[in-house]
Amino acid sequence: MVEFKIVVSYPDGKAETVIAKDKVATQLIGMKIGDVFDGSLIEKPGFEMVITGGSDSAGFPMVPFIQGGGLIRVLLRDKNGIARRVYRRGSLITESIVQINVKAKKKVEPNGN
Repeated sequence: MVEFKIVVSYPDGKAETVIAKDKVATQLIGMKIGDVFDGSLIEKPGFEMVITGGSDSAGFPMVPFIQGGGLIRVLLRDKNGIARRVYRRGSLITESIVQINVKAKKKVEPNGN
């Protein structure tokens, strides 16, 4: 059984958590950071959802510059210029992801509404 906690950020600054289970969660597997899906998939019609990130059960964040869904050890610099080896999860949503962060955009209707 696949289950994701989806954190939706709205344009007005509010956020909401939605639980996606089984069939809905299965449709999200294989998407990656930057992909867009219809909000009606998670019962938020009228919005387009853009995947902005996420994390796994251990708290390791997803990053867009790592392809695939694996856990990788990378060398990153902090704002002081100090380099550290840290674990990061790839940009692909897999069964090991627990939380998905999405940004909601108003859907533009073809008739201009």
